[in-house]
Amino acid sequence: MRTISGQTNRVIVVGAGLGGLACALHLAGAGRDVTVIERAGIPGGRAGRLELDGYRFDLGPTVLTAPDLLAEPMAAVGENLEDWLDLIRLDPAYRAHYPDGSTLDVTADQDRMEQAVAELCGAREAAGYRRFVAWAERLWRLERRDFIDRNLDGPRDLLTANLIKLALTGGFRRLGPKISQFFSDPRTRRIFSFQALYAGLAPDHALALYAVISYLDTVAGVYHPRGGMHAVPQALADVAVKHGVTFRYDTTVSGVETRGDRAVAVHTVDGERIPADAVVLNPDLAAAFSLLPTPAPSRLERLRPSPSCVVLHLGARAQYAGIAHHNLHFGRAWERTFAEVIDRGELMTDPSLLVTNPTKTDDTAAPPGRQTYYVLAPVPNLTVAPVTWTTAMSRRYAGELMATLEERGYYDLGLDLEVSHVVTPADWARDGHVAGSPFSYAHTFAQTGPFRPGNLHPGLSNVVFTGSGTQPGVGVPMVLISGKLAARRITGDLA
Repeated sequence: MRTISGQTNRVIVVGAGLGGLACALHLAGAGRDVTVIERAGIPGGRAGRLELDGYRFDLGPTVLTAPDLLAEPMAAVGENLEDWLDLIRLDPAYRAHYPDGSTLDVTADQDRMEQAVAELCGAREAAGYRRFVAWAERLWRLERRDFIDRNLDGPRDLLTANLIKLALTGGFRRLGPKISQFFSDPRTRRIFSFQALYAGLAPDHALALYAVISYLDTVAGVYHPRGGMHAVPQALADVAVKHGVTFRYDTTVSGVETRGDRAVAVHTVDGERIPADAVVLNPDLAAAFSLLPTPAPSRLERLRPSPSCVVLHLGARAQYAGIAHHNLHFGRAWERTFAEVIDRGELMTDPSLLVTNPTKTDDTAAPPGRQTYYVLAPVPNLTVAPVTWTTAMSRRYAGELMATLEERGYYDLGLDLEVSHVVTPADWARDGHVAGSPFSYAHTFAQTGPFRPGNLHPGLSNVVFTGSGTQPGVGVPMVLISGKLAARRITGDLA
């Protein structure tokens, strides 16, 4: 593994997203003097928070899996996760709502899950579920140490004994056909393959190795941090402060000063110069490279971004007994939906939606007797879509989504609405996310593993990247790992 040479005592981390926070903790645990500079007034980056009239909304991810990966940066400074966060295991992890009116509760309890699949789809499908679990667990074990939790300097680093095992397990096949080896019912196929969208691809185009996302979601379990997902970056920041990390909020970095092939300082828009022995950049890669005097690699412009999403944040009096904390509402269309959003740059004609109702679990998110709803609709990114997200367009699409929710059983939600906030690809773009997508670059084969942009700057010897645009990729678990991998580039294997 290549590491930074020379003095690395003073490290500046630009951006207090989850990757930057994890990196800061690993660096602090290795004895580095760390300063985190964040343009917002709070930590979290994409995992930010919005407060409106007593309602509290998580702006970014709402699904938390693999808490052991969250425990790692805290353990780096000798802290225990349970002392800082109250994680509630969700049961069910999801409730799937199908267009034929049937539902399926996805639970990490494998016996109960097998029974639920059998009751909905029959004994053969339930047996397929057990085979899927065994396969997905093996996939996670094979991938985690050699291909995810490891800095990869090039394709040769893939040449381990586990590479052959991964190939023999079917990891390099396509996800959709592989899932079909276990399931024949379209309902179970969807619930165990929709996660390909997190990787920016349709199930039939994603590599089967990305079934590890399905594994973490549907087998290992989903959690809710009391206080909301923003409680996660806040806890990481609080731990970091306790262990000597300095935070500079409401401070915008204007550029990185270099001398020869090394970064020597960070400059702020207020004219301050902050010396550094090493710099870690947490913004999306394009935004990160814009802070450097050296040009971005030409390949960066050719990378394929993931689809984007529109999110409705709703505060209302209405509550619904038939939903769970996380709800997947599938439309009748499936392959067509992926083609519309990913290939043709069109809005879904038959939407599939994620609806999260945090107050189902945590009543601190809303005033007494009120509910919060987070509605996520996949939409094209700004590269492939001709859609211009004006205020009028945003309102019109929000209205269409509200109508869809009413059709799917959220009766009178609009009438009971007290606050609402819409986030579109234009908003993600203003925040510096490539092509207006909060999911960064798609995980095509050419953008996976060592073929994904690396976390070492190609020309500056002490500049490191972290976050979803670099290895290992998108999602809260992967971003937390990216922080550890970035720290290892500075400290070696001490981080």
